[in-house]
Amino acid sequence: MNLRGRNKVSAEFNMSSMTDIVFLLLIFFMIASTTIVSTNALDLVLPKSSGKSEEVKNVSVSINKSLEYFIDKDKFAENTLEAKLKTMLSKQEDPTILLHVEEGVPIERAVSVMDIAYRNKFKIVLAVDSK
Repeated sequence: MNLRGRNKVSAEFNMSSMTDIVFLLLIFFMIASTTIVSTNALDLVLPKSSGKSEEVKNVSVSINKSLEYFIDKDKFAENTLEAKLKTMLSKQEDPTILLHVEEGVPIERAVSVMDIAYRNKFKIVLAVDSK
């Protein structure tokens, strides 16, 4: 009398399904991390408020190719620039300078205006044209 079972259990483990799951998780985390890093892609709808906002006056400093300095539309000498900016921005709570530098102007000229802003604790924004 031969009493062997028909179904034999195999002791082997198949790893192909496990590698599929690992690769899917890898792809998921790669895609998820790239969307987290690029925050510029968010389209936000900001809440509306009936409160008043303060009007902040930015002072515009421009340097043209002739190395002439302008505050808003008035021409100033380079050595009087710091004193004029101090008087214009002294009463503002959060003073900001918008720096326009024409193409071809040496970078030292722009850095000198940035240095004035740094010494006097003014915020400075470098204006550029879009491509």
